[in-house]
Amino acid sequence: MTQRLNYTAIAPAGTRARRGVQGYIAESGLPSSLVNLVYLRVSQINGCAYCIDMHSRDLIKEGLVVEKLVLVQAWREAGSLFDTRERSALAWTEIVTRVANTAVPDADFQVASAMFSEKELADLTTAIGLTNVYNRLAIGFRVPPKAALSEHQDQVVANMRSPTPTGDQEIQS
Repeated sequence: MTQRLNYTAIAPAGTRARRGVQGYIAESGLPSSLVNLVYLRVSQINGCAYCIDMHSRDLIKEGLVVEKLVLVQAWREAGSLFDTRERSALAWTEIVTRVANTAVPDADFQVASAMFSEKELADLTTAIGLTNVYNRLAIGFRVPPKAALSEHQDQVVANMRSPTPTGDQEIQS
């Protein structure tokens, strides 16, 4: 796969804006492990190889066991492997990511609202929306996953994920 264009270099103001939202999510109070599960699940739904690869690596670095990682896509059948908040976040992620098909029913909102505070739910939904943006950029411009890159290509993509002013990496999912 050949990358079509480097959108972070071509539209730096947009990149800074996305990084600002990402920084907000990182400081929102939501556990990073929960946010990263959500980022991965959105990317799985959208079929974004670059983002699936990146978020899987991020979760492993955070200490997520491989047995849990490989079952994110099938979390409903994973028994108690995912805790109640993770299950609720993953369900909300699926409903919101598939908004064109689901219209986000009241019943699903009520279930999520019972698990998360209003602020947590707003921040979680912002994280879902941001990841959907990154997925569309990565898929639309054919950003290759790290696992599929040569050493030179790996450096090009690494430059796209340069640290933000706060030291956080851009999600690009």
